[in-house]
Amino acid sequence: MSISSRFTVGVHVLALIELNKEGISSSEFLAGSVNTNPTLIRKIMGMLKKAGLIEVHPGIAGAKLAKEPSYITLLDVYKAVDVVKEKELFSVHENPHPNCPVGRNIQDSITPVLSAAQLALEKVLGNVTIEDILKDIVDKEKFRIVNE
Repeated sequence: MSISSRFTVGVHVLALIELNKEGISSSEFLAGSVNTNPTLIRKIMGMLKKAGLIEVHPGIAGAKLAKEPSYITLLDVYKAVDVVKEKELFSVHENPHPNCPVGRNIQDSITPVLSAAQLALEKVLGNVTIEDILKDIVDKEKFRIVNE
């Protein structure tokens, strides 16, 4: 099981909207870059709008970031697109056998470790912004062009 791709698609959408801010970032345009269906992009854009990360207006093609890329963290995106519910990144199997020493204790033993792992992930995501991702993309493109 992996984290929903809505997260990386959300980051992709935000980065492309910012890089294309002089153009029109319609769901069709964004879907072309993600290589997916515009309907999925519109769903994710709705989630990003609800979280206050983008501005879209009914009947008008395109979107723009609602705040500067340096103020949007990957944690904001992670939360906006409902990747997982709070403290539920990891699922612990239910109803282990109570007469088994492992079954009786596994949930209480592993849950604190999994909670700490989720907090570590969220801390890393909270320290990276869309601006950081954009700078990396631009650097990679410059390197690619120089080495062609």
